[in-house]
Amino acid sequence: MTKKIKGIIISQPGEVKVTVKEFPVPGQGEVLLKLKYVGFCGSDLSTYLGNNPMVQYPRVPGHEISAEVAETGEDVPEGFEPGLPVTVVPYTNCGQCPSCRRGKEYACQFNQTLGVQRDGAMQEYLVVPWQKILEAPKLNDRELAMVEPLTVGFHAIERARVTNYDTVMVLGCGMIGAGAIVAAAARNATVIAVDIDDHKLLLARKLGARFLINSTASDLHQMLVELTGGDGPDVVVEAAGNPVTYRAAIDEVAFTGRVVCIGYAGQEVSFATKLFVQKELDILGSRNARAEDFRAVISYMEKGQFPLEQMITRKVRLEEAGEAVKHWAEDPGKVMKILLDMS
Repeated sequence: MTKKIKGIIISQPGEVKVTVKEFPVPGQGEVLLKLKYVGFCGSDLSTYLGNNPMVQYPRVPGHEISAEVAETGEDVPEGFEPGLPVTVVPYTNCGQCPSCRRGKEYACQFNQTLGVQRDGAMQEYLVVPWQKILEAPKLNDRELAMVEPLTVGFHAIERARVTNYDTVMVLGCGMIGAGAIVAAAARNATVIAVDIDDHKLLLARKLGARFLINSTASDLHQMLVELTGGDGPDVVVEAAGNPVTYRAAIDEVAFTGRVVCIGYAGQEVSFATKLFVQKELDILGSRNARAEDFRAVISYMEKGQFPLEQMITRKVRLEEAGEAVKHWAEDPGKVMKILLDMS
Protein backbone atom coordinates (compact mmCIF):
# COMPACT_ATOMS: atom_id res chain seq x y z
CA MET A 1 0.00 0.00 0.00
CA THR A 2 1.37 3.43 -0.99
CA LYS A 3 2.32 5.67 1.93
CA LYS A 4 0.37 8.91 2.27
CA ILE A 5 0.95 12.21 4.04
CA LYS A 6 -1.43 14.85 5.37
CA GLY A 7 -1.33 18.53 4.65
CA ILE A 8 -3.58 21.50 4.09
CA ILE A 9 -4.62 23.25 0.91
CA ILE A 10 -6.34 26.52 0.19
CA SER A 11 -8.73 25.04 -2.34
CA GLN A 12 -10.30 28.36 -3.30
CA PRO A 13 -10.61 31.80 -1.68
CA GLY A 14 -12.05 31.42 1.81
CA GLU A 15 -11.65 27.63 1.98
CA VAL A 16 -8.92 25.67 3.80
CA LYS A 17 -9.03 21.86 3.73
CA VAL A 18 -7.02 19.01 5.18
CA THR A 19 -5.78 16.87 2.29
CA VAL A 20 -4.00 13.57 1.76
CA LYS A 21 -1.13 13.31 -0.74
CA GLU A 22 1.34 10.74 -2.02
CA PHE A 23 4.46 10.37 0.11
CA PRO A 24 7.24 12.37 -1.61
CA VAL A 25 10.48 10.65 -2.64
CA PRO A 26 13.75 12.60 -2.95
CA GLY A 27 15.33 12.52 -6.39
CA GLN A 28 18.86 13.31 -7.48
CA GLY A 29 20.29 16.19 -5.46
CA GLU A 30 17.20 16.39 -3.24
CA VAL A 31 16.56 16.03 0.48
CA LEU A 32 13.38 14.76 2.13
CA LEU A 33 12.42 16.90 5.11
CA LYS A 34 10.10 16.09 7.98
CA LEU A 35 8.27 19.32 8.86
CA LYS A 36 8.11 20.49 12.46
CA TYR A 37 6.53 23.96 12.30
CA VAL A 38 5.47 26.16 9.39
CA GLY A 39 4.58 29.82 9.82
CA PHE A 40 1.61 31.48 8.16
CA CYS A 41 2.79 34.48 6.13
CA GLY A 42 0.81 37.51 5.01
CA SER A 43 1.02 36.07 1.49
CA ASP A 44 -0.88 33.01 2.75
CA LEU A 45 -3.58 35.29 4.12
CA SER A 46 -3.76 37.05 0.75
CA THR A 47 -4.18 33.66 -0.92
CA TYR A 48 -7.00 32.80 1.48
CA LEU A 49 -8.70 36.14 0.75
CA GLY A 50 -8.30 35.72 -3.01
CA ASN A 51 -6.04 38.77 -3.26
CA ASN A 52 -2.81 37.09 -4.37
CA PRO A 53 -2.46 37.44 -8.16
CA MET A 54 0.51 35.04 -8.24
CA VAL A 55 -1.49 32.06 -6.90
CA GLN A 56 -3.46 29.41 -8.74
CA TYR A 57 -5.82 27.18 -6.76
CA PRO A 58 -5.67 24.75 -5.12
CA ARG A 59 -2.43 25.65 -3.35
CA VAL A 60 -0.52 24.15 -0.42
CA PRO A 61 0.61 27.25 1.51
CA GLY A 62 3.70 27.80 3.60
CA HIS A 63 7.34 28.86 3.19
CA GLU A 64 8.44 29.69 6.76
CA ILE A 65 10.00 26.36 7.57
CA SER A 66 11.23 24.42 10.55
CA ALA A 67 12.18 20.85 9.68
CA GLU A 68 14.64 18.04 10.13
CA VAL A 69 16.37 15.92 7.52
CA ALA A 70 14.60 12.58 7.00
CA GLU A 71 16.36 11.11 3.95
CA THR A 72 18.62 12.11 1.07
CA GLY A 73 18.59 11.28 -2.62
CA GLU A 74 21.58 10.52 -4.82
CA ASP A 75 24.41 13.06 -5.25
CA VAL A 76 23.63 14.95 -2.06
CA PRO A 77 26.86 16.01 -0.27
CA GLU A 78 27.77 14.58 3.11
CA GLY A 79 26.51 16.37 6.20
CA PHE A 80 22.74 16.07 5.68
CA GLU A 81 22.32 13.44 8.36
CA PRO A 82 18.83 12.31 9.45
CA GLY A 83 17.57 14.42 12.35
CA LEU A 84 19.60 17.53 11.39
CA PRO A 85 17.54 20.68 12.25
CA VAL A 86 17.19 22.92 9.22
CA THR A 87 15.31 25.76 7.62
CA VAL A 88 14.87 26.39 3.90
CA VAL A 89 15.45 29.24 1.46
CA PRO A 90 12.04 28.97 -0.24
CA TYR A 91 12.79 30.76 -3.52
CA THR A 92 13.83 29.39 -6.91
CA ASN A 93 16.14 31.04 -9.42
CA CYS A 94 16.59 30.47 -13.14
CA GLY A 95 20.26 31.46 -13.39
CA GLN A 96 19.68 33.33 -16.68
CA CYS A 97 17.57 36.44 -16.03
CA PRO A 98 19.09 39.90 -15.35
CA SER A 99 18.79 39.47 -11.56
CA CYS A 100 20.53 36.08 -11.61
CA ARG A 101 23.29 37.36 -13.92
CA ARG A 102 23.94 40.15 -11.42
CA GLY A 103 24.25 37.67 -8.57
CA LYS A 104 20.88 38.58 -7.06
CA GLU A 105 19.23 35.18 -7.36
CA TYR A 106 16.77 35.96 -4.55
CA ALA A 107 15.08 38.49 -6.87
CA CYS A 108 14.97 36.17 -9.89
CA GLN A 109 12.56 37.40 -12.55
CA PHE A 110 11.05 33.92 -12.71
CA ASN A 111 11.18 33.09 -8.99
CA GLN A 112 8.67 30.59 -7.63
CA THR A 113 8.25 30.84 -3.88
CA LEU A 114 7.04 27.83 -1.92
CA GLY A 115 3.37 28.25 -1.09
CA VAL A 116 2.84 30.96 -3.69
CA GLN A 117 3.68 29.99 -7.28
CA ARG A 118 4.22 26.34 -6.25
CA ASP A 119 2.99 24.09 -3.47
CA GLY A 120 4.48 24.87 -0.11
CA ALA A 121 5.47 23.31 3.18
CA MET A 122 2.21 22.86 5.08
CA GLN A 123 2.39 19.10 4.81
CA GLU A 124 4.10 16.40 6.83
CA TYR A 125 7.02 15.87 4.43
CA LEU A 126 8.59 18.00 1.71
CA VAL A 127 11.34 17.45 -0.87
CA VAL A 128 13.75 20.33 -1.64
CA PRO A 129 17.12 20.69 -3.43
CA TRP A 130 20.00 20.37 -0.99
CA GLN A 131 21.33 23.80 -2.04
CA LYS A 132 18.27 25.47 -0.48
CA ILE A 133 18.79 23.99 2.99
CA LEU A 134 20.39 25.89 5.87
CA GLU A 135 21.32 24.02 9.02
CA ALA A 136 20.85 25.69 12.38
CA PRO A 137 21.43 23.10 15.11
CA LYS A 138 21.45 25.69 17.91
CA LEU A 139 17.89 26.86 17.22
CA ASN A 140 14.79 25.10 18.49
CA ASP A 141 11.93 24.01 16.24
CA ARG A 142 9.86 27.17 16.72
CA GLU A 143 12.81 29.52 16.26
CA LEU A 144 13.62 27.86 12.93
CA ALA A 145 10.14 28.73 11.62
CA MET A 146 10.71 32.41 12.46
CA VAL A 147 13.93 32.75 10.48
CA GLU A 148 12.53 33.38 6.98
CA PRO A 149 10.08 36.17 7.88
CA LEU A 150 12.80 38.03 9.79
CA THR A 151 15.20 37.78 6.84
CA VAL A 152 12.95 39.95 4.68
CA GLY A 153 13.34 42.87 7.10
CA PHE A 154 17.07 42.22 7.42
CA HIS A 155 17.38 42.43 3.66
CA ALA A 156 15.53 45.76 3.58
CA ILE A 157 18.00 47.26 6.05
CA GLU A 158 20.89 46.01 3.92
CA ARG A 159 19.27 47.60 0.86
CA ALA A 160 18.99 50.90 2.75
CA ARG A 161 22.70 50.90 3.65
CA VAL A 162 21.83 51.69 7.27
CA THR A 163 24.64 52.88 9.53
CA ASN A 164 24.92 53.88 13.18
CA TYR A 165 24.43 57.52 12.14
CA ASP A 166 20.95 56.89 10.79
CA THR A 167 17.51 57.35 12.25
CA VAL A 168 15.31 54.61 10.80
CA MET A 169 11.51 54.71 10.83
CA VAL A 170 9.75 51.37 10.33
CA LEU A 171 6.13 51.67 9.21
CA GLY A 172 4.34 48.48 10.23
CA CYS A 173 5.54 46.28 13.09
CA GLY A 174 4.42 42.84 11.99
CA MET A 175 6.99 40.10 11.44
CA ILE A 176 8.55 41.82 8.40
CA GLY A 177 8.84 45.11 10.25
CA ALA A 178 10.17 43.23 13.27
CA GLY A 179 13.06 41.96 11.18
CA ALA A 180 13.84 45.49 10.00
CA ILE A 181 13.79 46.77 13.60
CA VAL A 182 16.17 44.06 14.79
CA ALA A 183 18.56 44.58 11.88
CA ALA A 184 18.61 48.37 12.20
CA ALA A 185 19.12 48.22 15.97
CA ALA A 186 21.96 45.74 15.46
CA ARG A 187 23.70 48.44 13.38
CA ASN A 188 23.23 50.89 16.27
CA ALA A 189 20.79 53.03 14.30
CA THR A 190 18.08 54.96 16.15
CA VAL A 191 14.83 53.14 15.40
CA ILE A 192 11.35 54.69 15.39
CA ALA A 193 8.60 52.06 15.24
CA VAL A 194 5.18 53.07 13.89
CA ASP A 195 2.02 50.98 14.02
CA ILE A 196 -1.66 51.23 14.92
CA ASP A 197 -1.53 48.45 17.52
CA ASP A 198 -0.02 49.09 20.96
CA HIS A 199 0.84 45.43 21.54
CA LYS A 200 2.97 45.32 18.41
CA LEU A 201 4.65 48.54 19.44
CA LEU A 202 5.58 47.09 22.84
CA LEU A 203 7.11 44.11 21.05
CA ALA A 204 8.98 46.55 18.80
CA ARG A 205 10.61 48.07 21.90
CA LYS A 206 11.78 44.61 22.99
CA LEU A 207 13.30 44.16 19.52
CA GLY A 208 15.32 47.37 19.75
CA ALA A 209 13.09 50.31 18.80
CA ARG A 210 13.95 53.44 20.80
CA PHE A 211 10.80 55.39 20.03
CA LEU A 212 7.22 54.20 19.50
CA ILE A 213 4.42 55.98 17.66
CA ASN A 214 0.81 54.83 17.46
CA SER A 215 -0.22 56.72 14.33
CA THR A 216 -3.92 56.58 15.21
CA ALA A 217 -3.36 58.14 18.64
CA SER A 218 -0.67 60.69 17.70
CA ASP A 219 0.11 63.11 14.88
CA LEU A 220 2.86 61.23 13.02
CA HIS A 221 4.39 64.32 11.42
CA GLN A 222 4.50 66.31 14.63
CA MET A 223 6.01 63.41 16.55
CA LEU A 224 8.72 63.04 13.91
CA VAL A 225 9.45 66.78 14.03
CA GLU A 226 10.03 66.46 17.77
CA LEU A 227 12.08 63.27 17.55
CA THR A 228 14.32 64.30 14.64
CA GLY A 229 14.60 68.05 15.23
CA GLY A 230 12.53 68.70 12.14
CA ASP A 231 14.83 66.77 9.79
CA GLY A 232 12.78 63.62 9.39
CA PRO A 233 14.19 60.07 9.49
CA ASP A 234 17.16 59.24 7.29
CA VAL A 235 15.62 55.92 6.30
CA VAL A 236 11.99 54.83 6.10
CA VAL A 237 11.05 51.17 5.74
CA GLU A 238 7.52 50.65 4.42
CA ALA A 239 6.44 47.28 5.82
CA ALA A 240 2.69 47.83 6.11
CA GLY A 241 1.62 47.64 2.47
CA ASN A 242 -0.88 50.49 2.75
CA PRO A 243 -1.36 53.55 0.50
CA VAL A 244 -1.37 55.78 3.59
CA THR A 245 2.00 54.51 4.81
CA TYR A 246 3.50 54.64 1.31
CA ARG A 247 2.65 58.34 1.09
CA ALA A 248 3.85 58.95 4.64
CA ALA A 249 7.21 57.39 3.78
CA ILE A 250 7.79 59.91 0.99
CA ASP A 251 6.38 62.85 2.94
CA GLU A 252 8.35 62.24 6.14
CA VAL A 253 11.75 60.95 5.02
CA ALA A 254 14.62 63.44 5.31
CA PHE A 255 16.10 65.26 2.34
CA THR A 256 18.52 62.91 0.50
CA GLY A 257 17.07 60.05 2.54
CA ARG A 258 16.27 56.46 1.56
CA VAL A 259 12.86 54.82 1.34
CA VAL A 260 12.72 51.02 1.19
CA CYS A 261 9.46 49.44 0.05
CA ILE A 262 8.63 45.90 1.15
CA GLY A 263 4.84 45.84 1.43
CA TYR A 264 2.44 45.37 -1.47
CA ALA A 265 -0.19 48.11 -1.25
CA GLY A 266 -2.71 46.11 -3.28
CA GLN A 267 -3.79 49.19 -5.22
CA GLU A 268 -2.26 52.12 -7.06
CA VAL A 269 -0.77 54.86 -4.87
CA SER A 270 -0.55 58.49 -6.00
CA PHE A 271 2.43 60.64 -4.94
CA ALA A 272 3.47 64.27 -5.08
CA THR A 273 6.44 63.37 -7.27
CA LYS A 274 8.14 66.74 -6.75
CA LEU A 275 9.39 65.34 -3.43
CA PHE A 276 11.28 62.60 -5.29
CA VAL A 277 13.36 65.29 -6.99
CA GLN A 278 13.43 68.03 -4.34
CA LYS A 279 14.59 65.59 -1.68
CA GLU A 280 16.79 63.63 -4.12
CA LEU A 281 15.47 60.42 -2.64
CA ASP A 282 16.68 56.88 -3.08
CA ILE A 283 13.48 54.85 -3.46
CA LEU A 284 14.29 51.16 -3.25
CA GLY A 285 12.30 47.99 -3.63
CA SER A 286 13.24 45.07 -1.40
CA ARG A 287 12.28 41.54 -2.36
CA ASN A 288 12.80 38.28 -0.47
CA ALA A 289 16.25 37.85 1.11
CA ARG A 290 19.79 36.73 0.37
CA ALA A 291 21.38 33.61 1.81
CA GLU A 292 23.55 36.02 3.81
CA ASP A 293 20.42 37.49 5.39
CA PHE A 294 19.33 34.01 6.47
CA ARG A 295 22.71 33.42 8.10
CA ALA A 296 22.57 36.82 9.81
CA VAL A 297 19.14 36.04 11.30
CA ILE A 298 20.29 32.63 12.47
CA SER A 299 23.32 34.23 14.12
CA TYR A 300 21.08 36.79 15.84
CA MET A 301 18.65 34.17 17.09
CA GLU A 302 21.47 32.01 18.44
CA LYS A 303 22.21 34.79 20.93
CA GLY A 304 18.89 34.09 22.65
CA GLN A 305 17.65 37.70 22.58
CA PHE A 306 14.59 37.13 20.40
CA PRO A 307 11.32 37.24 22.43
CA LEU A 308 10.03 34.05 20.83
CA GLU A 309 7.00 33.28 22.95
CA GLN A 310 5.66 36.82 22.73
CA MET A 311 5.96 36.82 18.94
CA ILE A 312 3.88 33.66 18.52
CA THR A 313 0.19 34.51 18.55
CA ARG A 314 -1.05 30.95 18.23
CA LYS A 315 0.04 27.37 17.47
CA VAL A 316 -2.44 25.17 15.61
CA ARG A 317 -2.72 21.62 14.27
CA LEU A 318 -3.75 20.73 10.72
CA GLU A 319 -7.42 20.36 11.66
CA GLU A 320 -7.45 23.81 13.29
CA ALA A 321 -5.75 25.69 10.46
CA GLY A 322 -8.90 26.72 8.60
CA GLU A 323 -10.55 28.19 11.67
CA ALA A 324 -7.32 30.01 12.62
CA VAL A 325 -6.97 31.62 9.19
CA LYS A 326 -10.64 32.63 9.22
CA HIS A 327 -10.18 34.46 12.54
CA TRP A 328 -6.95 36.02 11.27
CA ALA A 329 -8.76 37.38 8.23
CA GLU A 330 -11.41 38.93 10.49
CA ASP A 331 -8.88 40.78 12.67
CA PRO A 332 -5.43 40.77 11.01
CA GLY A 333 -4.01 43.58 13.13
CA LYS A 334 -4.00 41.43 16.26
CA VAL A 335 -1.91 38.59 14.80
CA MET A 336 1.87 38.51 14.94
CA LYS A 337 2.59 34.92 13.95
CA ILE A 338 0.51 31.74 13.65
CA LEU A 339 2.51 28.52 13.56
CA LEU A 340 1.21 25.28 12.12
CA ASP A 341 2.43 22.54 14.43
CA MET A 342 3.48 19.48 12.42
CA SER A 343 5.58 17.96 15.20
